[in-house]
Amino acid sequence: MKGPDQPAPLPLIRRELLTFRAHHPRWAFAPTSGEGAARRGGRFNPPGTPALYTSLTPTTAWMEAQQGLPYKAQPMTLVAYRVNCAALIDLTHAPTLAALGIAADVLATPWEDLASCGIESPTWILARRLIGAGAAACLAPSFAPGVGPQDRNLILWRWQAQDDCRVEVIDDLGRLPKDDRSWG
Repeated sequence: MKGPDQPAPLPLIRRELLTFRAHHPRWAFAPTSGEGAARRGGRFNPPGTPALYTSLTPTTAWMEAQQGLPYKAQPMTLVAYRVNCAALIDLTHAPTLAALGIAADVLATPWEDLASCGIESPTWILARRLIGAGAAACLAPSFAPGVGPQDRNLILWRWQAQDDCRVEVIDDLGRLPKDDRSWG
């Protein structure tokens, strides 16, 4: 039972998902790194906060990676992941957004435009709130150009073996490089 000054617990759920990520081939040797997202931030992670952005379909992953160039395809490495997450919050679920007091349109905030003007995105504030309250990941709509309302992303903030979300790269044939030596 929560007291009057205690926030309601997050409506966290457990999910096992197959997710996908398309990324620059240069980083194929580190398919679970969230350091690129930490450098400049992303829609659901402020700068300095590592995040692993994945999608629920290969097509959504491709569209996310192409960001504005969906019909001028650039080389990408597509990786699949098995995810088992016990601390997931579903930001695609209207009752969850209502419980958090978040309007759905807040998720679509033009975070990059705000950041370029030195304004903190409301999605960064939301991410800090969710992470601080124990969420390890969120399920969110995709806002990449060319996607539809069915396109979803899974963004992980904690995904190491000891965390509430575990991520396993699917590479049964060992095709991913082990290091970056080929990039000299």
